[in-house]
Amino acid sequence: MDIAYIPSPSTGVIHLGPLPLRGYAFCIIIGVFVAVWYGNKRWVARGGKAGTVADIAVWAVPFGLVGGRLYHVITDYQLYFSEGENWVDAFKIWEGGLGIWGAIAFGALGAWIGCRRRGIPLPAWADAVAPGIAIAQAIGRWGNWFNQELYGKPTDLPWALEISEGPNREAGLYHPTFLYESLWCVGVALLVIWADRRFRLGHGRAFALYVAGYCAGRGWIEYMRVDEAHEVLGLRLNVWTSIVVFVLAVIYIVVSARLRPGREETVEPERPGATPAEGAAGAAATEKATTGKAGDSATEAASASASDTGTDVGAPSGAGPAQKG
Repeated sequence: MDIAYIPSPSTGVIHLGPLPLRGYAFCIIIGVFVAVWYGNKRWVARGGKAGTVADIAVWAVPFGLVGGRLYHVITDYQLYFSEGENWVDAFKIWEGGLGIWGAIAFGALGAWIGCRRRGIPLPAWADAVAPGIAIAQAIGRWGNWFNQELYGKPTDLPWALEISEGPNREAGLYHPTFLYESLWCVGVALLVIWADRRFRLGHGRAFALYVAGYCAGRGWIEYMRVDEAHEVLGLRLNVWTSIVVFVLAVIYIVVSARLRPGREETVEPERPGATPAEGAAGAAATEKATTGKAGDSATEAASASASDTGTDVGAPSGAGPAQKG
């Protein structure tokens, strides 16, 4: 007799009147909002402007959703294009099925487009949002719980996941791999936050650490899953992907640290049309956000600019308010 287990919801849809609220979509949306909110806090702390992370996310999120769905459909094409299946189901994203590898790759492409339009270095933006992405994944994995999918091998552990009878699944108690990955992603987020504060990671290294950390966990969690997947040399395709991406991320961290040590001093250019005094004030704000003190050079630049325009600048505080780190 089983005395403890994690129950699965009887349905993945909650109806608010005529409006259906799907658990999978709800988890994805909440995750995106949390990632943007926390990414914005980190971006401002590094000297960027409030709202920039959201502006770039407008590009990154749609690209990421499309890429995640494409990766899933391509790697699990038999679910949609084999005999007896309906290819229209490939567009039903609310039923689950987003490949993180495609989501990150296409999301990075969208972010690159957004950053390029704003004149912002993509690595700096990626460093700011890295832990937020990990937290978003932790939240998003609970969407798999609503859909009763991506569980592991049968188990009698107290935290086993109860799965009910349904299409392509048998009732029973299984390893809750969605929960394992959710907790792992929270740990990765905390690791990146700690390492970023301790070592002042820059030039994309915080993001690379997130990627490496996630891959390390995804490898062993993927190995526990029992859902149908393509295999190469006896290992699931996603296990091989985790290994390859982990190695590439570690190589990037090592090479980047040697070629571009330290952290970017300026992460966001001044807005078009800003006056020289405003530009100097922005530089002072960025320097204070990254070093904890305003730079004398920024104050001198503001004073010189004010002299040219006939503005009286007295105390150094006239250079403008500095953002807090």
